[in-house]
Amino acid sequence: MKKFADWNEEKNQWLKQNRGISYEEVLIAMDDNQVLDVVDNESHPGQKIMVINFNNYAYAIPYVENESKIFFKTIYPSRKYTKVYLEGKDNDE
Repeated sequence: MKKFADWNEEKNQWLKQNRGISYEEVLIAMDDNQVLDVVDNESHPGQKIMVINFNNYAYAIPYVENESKIFFKTIYPSRKYTKVYLEGKDNDE
């Protein structure tokens, strides 16, 4: 069974205005095989972090999940993950 994604719409609007990215764009990145990794969130037990390539920069999306859905917490650009996953690779710029 495929899980559905959920999020807080007010947070989504804030992300669009302040960070130039939305949860809908995360779904598009997932469909386009732009997920670079999924790691445990060491600072928040029970959460994972999905790392995506968005405009040749790594963005981190902390989330929680249960059997039926994934709930996105936020989205932030990550220098750390960009360095790990994207630097030194041909990004078709």
